[in-house]
Amino acid sequence: MLFQPPLPPPYSRLSEREMCGRICAHKAAFGRRLVILGHHYQQDDVIQFADFTGDSLKLSQLAARQADAEFVVFCGVHFMAESADILTHDDVAVILPDLSAGCSMADMAMIDQVEDAWDRFAGATDEKIIPITYVNSTADVKAFCGRHDGACCTSSNARKVLEYALTQGDKVLFLPDQHLGRNTAYALGNPLESMVVYDPHADDGGLTDEQVLGARFILWKGHCSVHQLFTEQHCEQVRRSDPARRILVHPECRWEVVQRSDLAGSTEYILKVLEEAPEGTSWAVGTEAHLVNRLAMRYAGRKYIRSLAGIQCLCTTMYRIDLPHLTWSLDELAAGRVVNRIKVDPDTCHHAIVALQRMLDNVSATPVSAK
Repeated sequence: MLFQPPLPPPYSRLSEREMCGRICAHKAAFGRRLVILGHHYQQDDVIQFADFTGDSLKLSQLAARQADAEFVVFCGVHFMAESADILTHDDVAVILPDLSAGCSMADMAMIDQVEDAWDRFAGATDEKIIPITYVNSTADVKAFCGRHDGACCTSSNARKVLEYALTQGDKVLFLPDQHLGRNTAYALGNPLESMVVYDPHADDGGLTDEQVLGARFILWKGHCSVHQLFTEQHCEQVRRSDPARRILVHPECRWEVVQRSDLAGSTEYILKVLEEAPEGTSWAVGTEAHLVNRLAMRYAGRKYIRSLAGIQCLCTTMYRIDLPHLTWSLDELAAGRVVNRIKVDPDTCHHAIVALQRMLDNVSATPVSAK
């Protein structure tokens, strides 16, 4: 995690009205030179200022299409800002309002750990392994996959990318989210017995050579700290309390939760399902609380939407992007100072684009980068 120095003391004394006024004034002054991106999981008082909302890759692609943009302020987490820098022109400055807004999942697969794992697998088998990384990963890991005939994937296209990977090699290394990898591979008809979990903190990854040889899928021991909170007990409670309520979850949830759900899919899929759901239907949704609450308010009086869990399942690191940090970053920008710029080096950028383009080559004909 990067270190974010404390904000200057005056920012703790600003009222919400004052901060909102400053942000609006900066947006008007910069015009199309400034683009503010807001991830679906962002809190409402920040997302109200977003020019675009969406998931991480979609937002980065949208930023890359803004011909007049000079500054992109990403109200998300660090790996998302990296992706925006990878995909936008070199002269576009990507800013993360709070450097401590990291992603615990991305931090579970650091590049030195991935390289050690690769050497470990090479010592156990000469079969070809295709590395596939979820976009919720560092730029270094995306570049690693680009260098080793692998690709990136999103929760929307993981199935197609995994199908592609299986045509390219004998085994798949899926990282950093074991749950998305397991749920996707299982949905393709592969038994759980064909999957093993590599633990970067255990000796030899916690696997014997025989386990590596016998596996078709090597899943990295990583997870989303939000979606990990949903359990099969939550599903059972919903079934008991309201059998008519349907359960809709994100595939970053545990396999047991997905199996007990009615539907599972990406954030965009969740939005689509709820938008198209008949009036009067009732839903328990297994994803981040800010998004669920926003959807509940959007459809209030027409559809009943609540969280699958009775606890607040929040993305706490994204929560660090708040009004004071957004105000400060724009104040500094207006004063001619670019703070918290996220910059990916050219070599890493090149190979990360290879992995991203390899993904899109198998799901669409859209070029991945504006570079």
